[in-house]
Amino acid sequence: MLSPPPSIPIVFVQNMLAGLAAAKQPTQEWLAAAGIAPALLDHPSARVTADQYARLLQVLMERSGDEALGFLSRPLRPGTLALLARSTLGAGTLGVALRRLVRAFGLVQDDLCMDLLHEGSLSAVALRPANPTAAYPVFLHELMLRVFWRLLAWLAGGRLPVHRFDFAFPRPPHASSYAQLFPGNVVFDQPCCAFWFDSRRLQAPVRRDEAALRSFLAEAQTQIIIPRRGEGSLPARVRAHLLQEQPHWPSLASCAAGIEHGRLHLAAPPGRRAHLVSRRQGQPAARHGHCAAQQQPGSIGGAGRRTGVFRQRRIPARVQGMDRRTTGQLPTPGARVAIERRALRRPG
Repeated sequence: MLSPPPSIPIVFVQNMLAGLAAAKQPTQEWLAAAGIAPALLDHPSARVTADQYARLLQVLMERSGDEALGFLSRPLRPGTLALLARSTLGAGTLGVALRRLVRAFGLVQDDLCMDLLHEGSLSAVALRPANPTAAYPVFLHELMLRVFWRLLAWLAGGRLPVHRFDFAFPRPPHASSYAQLFPGNVVFDQPCCAFWFDSRRLQAPVRRDEAALRSFLAEAQTQIIIPRRGEGSLPARVRAHLLQEQPHWPSLASCAAGIEHGRLHLAAPPGRRAHLVSRRQGQPAARHGHCAAQQQPGSIGGAGRRTGVFRQRRIPARVQGMDRRTTGQLPTPGARVAIERRALRRPG
């Protein structure tokens, strides 16, 4: 059964509009442009789809000319997020990228200070008012934490698991909806807003270039707002690890070592799980049709060929030709993964 699309409580819409509404901007018109009926604002139990919410964020930023939506003392002109993200390109590690981001953020506005904190084995990106007596709306804290967390996750290859989200305000009435937007432990009444993650991630390499940045910015509002389904799934973790290892093509064992749980299992095609036999050793394959990666050193294709879990297939000539025509190179590691994945689905 298909699961329903993610939805957002109307209170998040009301809070998003608050800064611009206070400045007498035509928020009702902009709501309609995002496909949201203005009458929904009068119904506390109403919800909008995540796509509508992301579209509203895009409409408000474009038409108001302020990526901070009126919540700061001066507007963040369109292109500010792109400028911040571009400042991180070329950084060798996530830690270097983060330090660049802190400096760049301080140049484009005067209201908030961004800091890098450390506590035991955890590090945090923290946001606090430059003026300790200043009070800012809850939504500004929510938006900024989400923006910088998603940006750092993108730099880290798509995932940055958060141990804890801290918020510098009391628990709001809509806190029950935080699990969707802030997956992790959520703590209120803290000295500052912050998200905490494993300090070792600061040493992770950054493998993003100008082309990847353009792709990210093309759907930035969606990347920031909509919860990513399957983000913690095994395919997502493998994808993030392969991206970090570019341009190297890691072995299955080293790929498994890079996954947080320390073990990678490859599922065999349905119907064959009880009959897999190693061609080289003549021994039954791993129980239940899985093979433990760290027990089978070698390349991904090589490990599958030795254990009988899957066979390495030659890259079709039409694919090679296509890549040669468009890039002058053979298919990338990502293309080879897609080809091997199709091979997995083929019988025999």
